[in-house]
Amino acid sequence: MLKCVADRLRGCVDAKTTVARVGGDEFAIILSGMPQLADAAMLAQHIGETLRVPCDLLGHAALTDTSIGIAVAPDDGHDPDELLKNADLALYRTKADGRGSYRFFEPEMDACIKARRNLEYELRAALNNGEFVLHYQPILRLTDNTISCCEALGALAAPDPRAGSARRIHPARREIGLIVRSANGCCARLAPTLHRGRATSRSPSFWSPIQMGSVNLVPMVISALASARLPASRLDLEITESVMMQNTEATLAALHNLRSLGVNISMDDFGTGFSALSYLRRFPFDKLKIDRSFINDLEHTDANAIVLAVTTMAKSLGMISTAEGVETAEQLEQVRKLGCTEVQGYYISRPQPLAMISRVIAECSPQSRLKRA
Repeated sequence: MLKCVADRLRGCVDAKTTVARVGGDEFAIILSGMPQLADAAMLAQHIGETLRVPCDLLGHAALTDTSIGIAVAPDDGHDPDELLKNADLALYRTKADGRGSYRFFEPEMDACIKARRNLEYELRAALNNGEFVLHYQPILRLTDNTISCCEALGALAAPDPRAGSARRIHPARREIGLIVRSANGCCARLAPTLHRGRATSRSPSFWSPIQMGSVNLVPMVISALASARLPASRLDLEITESVMMQNTEATLAALHNLRSLGVNISMDDFGTGFSALSYLRRFPFDKLKIDRSFINDLEHTDANAIVLAVTTMAKSLGMISTAEGVETAEQLEQVRKLGCTEVQGYYISRPQPLAMISRVIAECSPQSRLKRA
């Protein structure tokens, strides 16, 4: 594959242009005498189109794609090291924006990367110092109005204003691999509450591309379940499409292994990616979590139509559909009418410590409703 890519890259440029393999699956091209930025953009598009053509590897068609970062001298650097660094920053942004495209370096990219690295350092320090706590957000099953499961979310015990909001912290924790260390205790801490609840109660956990590509993933899950004395059927593994896009074959293999243990697999933020439907054909998810952006726009016809299409498709495929970000009674009734089987959001409950969530689960139990009646 690497030889095929190298040959195609050489075919995209003239003989005077330097093409080099930097390492792994990364290549660099050094161009000189290019008069316009538009010319570099056209070359990047040409390279992308060329590499998307399947490679013939001993009779097997192998698909590939490329993400490209571009730095231009002298504005983006005066020496090779600086140019390569800035081209790499542009490549990082391309990957963050969805891959398969190209980006030119912009000065603010450097500032963003430095801020991100500082955030990662602060989060690692907080985790090592025991400053993370687990909060839980219940998910309501609409068929009987009981809590079906609770999503475990990591939070700073004493929020640091430098770290920013939870929505900023959570993606960073996914990417740098802290999600497992901070959430591995989730099953053990929530297990007593779930055992006291209905048999279908479950505990969802998020996983990052780092964990999904790890050979230790399945043994780690088995160990966590054993420590919590929790059946595999009580654990929901939630992944986003971005996880599926990275190292797809290894991810699918890991998901199938986890499914064979009895773990439930959910696709989170469904509807925000480019290829979600293709993944539904490749893996039978147990649940589709409809992204909150559609729930926020339910007053618009197109958002209503999308939610209805997702719930109809989920039902026909035997999957649960969960509406995320439900914050009002009106939204709850709308998603109920549109066919959602579960809801999650501030209208049901904000993420709360375990002791408070235990009360929420108890208040929603059939026994509690009978007592109130």
